[in-house]
Amino acid sequence: MRGVYTVHQRVAETYRKGRAFLAGDAAHLNNPKGGMALNGGLHNAIDLADRLAKVWHGEAREDLLNGYEALRRPEAINDIHRQTERNVSALKESDPEARGRIFDNWRRTAADPGRAREYLLETSMIASLRRCGMVR
Repeated sequence: MRGVYTVHQRVAETYRKGRAFLAGDAAHLNNPKGGMALNGGLHNAIDLADRLAKVWHGEAREDLLNGYEALRRPEAINDIHRQTERNVSALKESDPEARGRIFDNWRRTAADPGRAREYLLETSMIASLRRCGMVR
């Protein structure tokens, strides 16, 4: 069997050029396993829309738009790619003992409410919003 998709990850050098902005897959490509591209794109759109609305309505100066790339690009490099690499690594693991350890870890995570909550906050990228100060 042959696939046409090649697994790769890239992040644009810049998310803004004048009045044009990149978001979602235009800003960062990553492996589709785990839905991180969708999550990252939604977070990009929410952040950028909030900034644009504040500038449009005169609630903030235009330099607020400079914070979009400063906030979202590092998350794509550090958070999205880290999680997708972890997902791909787990899926590619063929050693039965290593796979068993991965599944045991997931079972322990699911059985521990605190650990499960932290895992969900990370994989949903809510933790990244907290790190950026966007939500509590």
